[in-house]
Amino acid sequence: MLTDLTPQPPDKILRLMEMFRDDPRTDKIDLGVGVYRNSEGVTPVMRAVKSAERRLVETQETKAYTSLSGDPAFCRAMRDLLLKESVDLDRVAVAAAPGGTGAIRQGIELMRYADRAATAWVSSPTWPNHLTIAKYLGVPMREYRYFDNATRDVDFAGMIEDLKGARSGDLVLLHGCCHNPTGANMTADQWEAVAEALAGTGAIPFIDIAYQGFGDGLDEDAFGTRLLASRMPEMLIAASCSKNFGVYRERTGALVAIAPDAGSKPLVQSTLAYLNRQNFSFPPDHGARIVQMILDDPDLRADWQAELEDVRGGMLGLREQLASELRMRSNSERFDFIARHRGMFSRIGATPEQVLELRERHGIYMVGDSRINVAGLNSDTVPVLAQAIIDVGI
Repeated sequence: MLTDLTPQPPDKILRLMEMFRDDPRTDKIDLGVGVYRNSEGVTPVMRAVKSAERRLVETQETKAYTSLSGDPAFCRAMRDLLLKESVDLDRVAVAAAPGGTGAIRQGIELMRYADRAATAWVSSPTWPNHLTIAKYLGVPMREYRYFDNATRDVDFAGMIEDLKGARSGDLVLLHGCCHNPTGANMTADQWEAVAEALAGTGAIPFIDIAYQGFGDGLDEDAFGTRLLASRMPEMLIAASCSKNFGVYRERTGALVAIAPDAGSKPLVQSTLAYLNRQNFSFPPDHGARIVQMILDDPDLRADWQAELEDVRGGMLGLREQLASELRMRSNSERFDFIARHRGMFSRIGATPEQVLELRERHGIYMVGDSRINVAGLNSDTVPVLAQAIIDVGI
């Protein structure tokens, strides 16, 4: 059996990380990694996380399982963080999952369990795991236009035109904020139009919100999610705590399902628990407990939000600095989109050949589609990147 396994293609980002590690140059710059890093190149443990962990060590008296849906207090805290009062909470079912990826997997599993003929719609481009998970599960999949490579903005007319082809029961995967890999976000008016389009087709929105707080703020980044929750009869949300709480390795996430009415919620909740049981049984609790403690304690929450705001402000500052450096060096405004984009990522518009030249000539590593992680920069490396971009003729 084991000798008959089919080799899988290597993960491009992991391969890029290996190449960066093996590069002997001391002035190399890693813009390919998909995690937040501070100006020292470190992914720090947030102050509130450390405080909560110390408290947990002192007070926790058991490591017994919680429940198939995870700790109820964590599920409630995540529900409130994401939705606030945008929907009748009696309609909302929540299950903890191993990170945002686990929540995406469970959401697509739920679609397949309910309707094997349903199609999963994903943006073009999107986070590669969306595609590989859907393919692995064998669900029908279609892309809708999202990013305009010429303007570096949302191709909204194309998006709406494509989404009109969705049918009732299809799942439309939307990035809640800080679109990965492009950094291009929809406006409030565009979210309104998406809600209208989905309502007209009967398709179900599935929000992947992995960067809440990294874009324009905690509440601002949840605008589209809450708008759709207030309008749609059914909805799924996959939330990750990896970025905004910095608990990457704790694998902390949640799948939220909004049922048509309060009477339907128990069935939805029991189905979420059932799917957890079939996939991984009980979800991880350590990171979930830390997140719940922070969200429920006023002092910890205030400290977490202050540090998260520093992180957000730092990335915006790097975006503005890079756009300014490129404006000066190119004598044009063609790179101003970098300052308009939000979150960790932007596509800078380099060809694969230019991406290779940046790596070989300048030691600057980025994904082949020219996605850069802004958090891989600091104030000293921004001018270096800007000059390299001009040198290779982007």
